[in-house]
Amino acid sequence: MAGGCGILTAMTDATTQKTEPAARPAADAKAKLAHLFASLAEIDPAVQGLIDREIERQGSNLELIASENHASRAILEATASVFTNKYAEGYPGKRYYGGCEVVDELEQLAIDRAKELFGAEYANVQPHSGSSANMTVYFATMPLKGRLLTMDLGHGGHLSHGMSRNFSGAHYTCVHYGVSELNGRINLDDVRTLARVFKPEMIVCGASAYPRRIDFESFRAIADEVGALLMADIAHVAGLVATGLHPDPVPVCDFVTSTTHKTLRGPRSGTILCKKKWGKKIDSAMFPGLQGGPLVHVIAAKAVAFYEAMQPQFKDYCREIIASSKALANELLHKDYKLVTGGTDNHMMLVDLSEKNMTGRQAQEWLEAAGLIVNKNTLPFDKKPIRETSGIRIGTPSVCTRGLTVEHMPALAGWIDDVLAARGDEKITRRIKGEVREMCKQFPTPH
Repeated sequence: MAGGCGILTAMTDATTQKTEPAARPAADAKAKLAHLFASLAEIDPAVQGLIDREIERQGSNLELIASENHASRAILEATASVFTNKYAEGYPGKRYYGGCEVVDELEQLAIDRAKELFGAEYANVQPHSGSSANMTVYFATMPLKGRLLTMDLGHGGHLSHGMSRNFSGAHYTCVHYGVSELNGRINLDDVRTLARVFKPEMIVCGASAYPRRIDFESFRAIADEVGALLMADIAHVAGLVATGLHPDPVPVCDFVTSTTHKTLRGPRSGTILCKKKWGKKIDSAMFPGLQGGPLVHVIAAKAVAFYEAMQPQFKDYCREIIASSKALANELLHKDYKLVTGGTDNHMMLVDLSEKNMTGRQAQEWLEAAGLIVNKNTLPFDKKPIRETSGIRIGTPSVCTRGLTVEHMPALAGWIDDVLAARGDEKITRRIKGEVREMCKQFPTPH
């Protein structure tokens, strides 16, 4: 018996040894996955350091780029949420993956809010960007090489409005209208003449560098006359449209596309609004036509952005954008700067530096060194190359998000004038950069 017990004991010990790895405590398993629970600073200090530097850069400079804004903390949180883990090809109730019951509710919420905010019959919130939104509309409505009548890029249009090296210019036949050399404004008589001759299948109105209101009703009349569809790209003015502070294209256009991160102050993404009869074609063109799985975490942030834009304080904010833009434009005019169209109706202005003996690139670099971030911009009928340009584009959405108002615009104009007049003089630049930083401390970014 004693010998038998010894054999059993040995067998038991051997069995225990063999099964120990499978029976390790949960704590040991979690220890193996500790890197998945570590913070970004712990796991990748290089990337965390770059994020910290960008937070510092945004916080200590005044962003005056018309296409940029500071998203709220709530939108940043939604963008960084666990929805980034979920694949959700398809649409609410019609997914190609399981586990989408929560995603379905989220996307439907974003759709419903977009429709309510803009008074639209139909909305698709899956575009990754404004460009992909535009591509979807073209793809849904026209054959390749179909005819597009759009605003010229050099006169204020957008790459996705038929620029030759962009998909829109490569795959569609495009003719462009522009602005008058006399006043820098869209000449609707010229648009009508071009439409009658070219017979476009679609007319696109909307711009990325046009400081005046767009007359969507007149574009509708021209489109109807030649039997064309009408698309409005309101990427820049979406927030102003949503709050009734800019003419509304939704009731009169077949399609309205937009980004969600400019005056709408949401995440970097896009959306499409349209008449209900076009809904199925738009959805099919988006998926499976042009995109795969949507960015669900960004759709979550869009839902938040649409909600924020419905609040009364958002309309107050948009009013301030326009008022501050006009005030800054007037201050620059008083300092003998030339503005395209002589002023602004919206959130931006184009400053013509052709008579100041400097290029847009130089102005951009000098101003950035002083903490004032603008972008060089081609002007209508510009004689300088695109990498140099004769102008800069200035906008007020970002600074108004931080709390700056009309009363701060004289100081901004003064800094801009001092920097440009000094042509990058180091002493002047250093003084103004210090003054800009002091203002930035008073008006922090929502990070």
